[in-house]
Amino acid sequence: MKQDFFSSNNIKHIDYKDLDVLKKFLNPNARIVGKKRTGVTAKNQRQLALAVKRARYMGLLPYIAR
Repeated sequence: MKQDFFSSNNIKHIDYKDLDVLKKFLNPNARIVGKKRTGVTAKNQRQLALAVKRARYMGLLPYIAR
């Protein structure tokens, strides 16, 4: 069983401005990777998805990668 990335690195709040962390959970097409592949808890996966969507809206992350 995989360890949750956020709990193992003691990250309490998933910030949309922390692009290095967010990019770990995007595939090469800039899509959010599912929690089964990443081993993230359901609660953190929801926070991660919200942070990625906020970063995309602010123009920090792309919606699609070509």
